[in-house]
Amino acid sequence: MELYLLRHGLAEERSATGRDSDRALVTEGVAGLERVLTLAHRAGVRPSLILSSPYTRAVQTAGLASRELEYEGKILRSPAFAPDSSPFRVWEEVRAHENEASILIAAHEPLLSSTVAWLAGSTRVMIRFIPAAMVRIDFETVGPHPAGVMHWMISPEL
Repeated sequence: MELYLLRHGLAEERSATGRDSDRALVTEGVAGLERVLTLAHRAGVRPSLILSSPYTRAVQTAGLASRELEYEGKILRSPAFAPDSSPFRVWEEVRAHENEASILIAAHEPLLSSTVAWLAGSTRVMIRFIPAAMVRIDFETVGPHPAGVMHWMISPEL
């Protein structure tokens, strides 16, 4: 399985409602995501499933990924990808879709950095997951104990 972890783009500091979950992407955040997703498309990224945090900025990010990567399926939302979730919950949600060849997850920090480390078998954070960055991790099996290999990372600065 190919697993793509995509951090949402830059978002507004505060939403009109004051709730963190309602913060939306800003123009610069959309532009950064478009740069990353264009490179991902050129690299052949074609998810068979897109999963997202239910937070507005992640849902918007998943929608952009859907368009740029020519995904025609439904975007599934799960609290497993909310900022305060855990790598274990992320992995359990991935395992619920173990028959998919390629999954893209739109989510947040600090969840994504800790998830990359955990999926690669480390107890410490190994990367800095900036807004709009995407990581590819491959798995031979989707068992209870993940053992993935990170293949690449794309950031909007490229």
